[in-house]
Amino acid sequence: MSFYTSLSGLKAAQTDLSAISNNVANVGSTGFKKSTVAFGDIFAAAPMQTTNKTAGQGVRVQGVNQQFTQGTIETTDKTLDLAITGEGYFTVKGEDGTISYTRNGAMAVDDDRYVVDTTGSRIQVFAVDADTGAQTTTASSTADLVDLQIPTTYKGEETGAQLTSVGVGKDGLVSAVYADGSTVYLGQVAMASFNNQEGLRQEGDAHWSSTADSGTPILGTANQGMYGAISSGSLEHSNVDITEELVALISAQRNFQANSKAIEAANTLTTTIVNLRT
Repeated sequence: MSFYTSLSGLKAAQTDLSAISNNVANVGSTGFKKSTVAFGDIFAAAPMQTTNKTAGQGVRVQGVNQQFTQGTIETTDKTLDLAITGEGYFTVKGEDGTISYTRNGAMAVDDDRYVVDTTGSRIQVFAVDADTGAQTTTASSTADLVDLQIPTTYKGEETGAQLTSVGVGKDGLVSAVYADGSTVYLGQVAMASFNNQEGLRQEGDAHWSSTADSGTPILGTANQGMYGAISSGSLEHSNVDITEELVALISAQRNFQANSKAIEAANTLTTTIVNLRT
């Protein structure tokens, strides 16, 4: 039995090493959130058995949980680089219409003048009045959101003034200034929040999708409560502390070695017992 107990310890230490390695590998990934492994002991006994005379039967992995703490903010001076200081998420739509959520605010403009992230997904915004910036519709679900497009001329008119600059406020309101000095409001960035962040499903590239565990997204605008504020010209780095991860790596390595020694000791003991008759 001691072989299997130590084997469970080896597997647990290996999972811990894998999670730490993934954290270290993504220390430079924008919007990445580190993971930690949760362990639980295995214990079994017969109903009438005295449990204070029964040893445990090893360890199991309860789950690999992400830590959604705030990452450090770096200034980039690019207007469409957006960082969130708070717990909200950007809402983006993929080419296949799939909605996902991200903290990676490295946005750019594609050939059709739509604002997209690093995966090519279009950022979703609340529709607003072009002259006042007030929301024209109340979006109760992601189906009510629209793609953000930045026309090169005033309101997309062929003879309109040329675009000179784009701005994004802390509340996510996107505005465009044209050569004749006129300002047009293009939309307000839709932020999403969840009752249970740990229930989100990882999709890679710092993207997540909602699940039954996370609950449906709660939509809102930045600079309000739990959604946090948007910082234009900045990006959020991963929340991985490399020093902390290296210490955890040493600890996981020692756990692996200790379980290996336990298997070696059990093997030596078994060999000795088998050889008693010889």
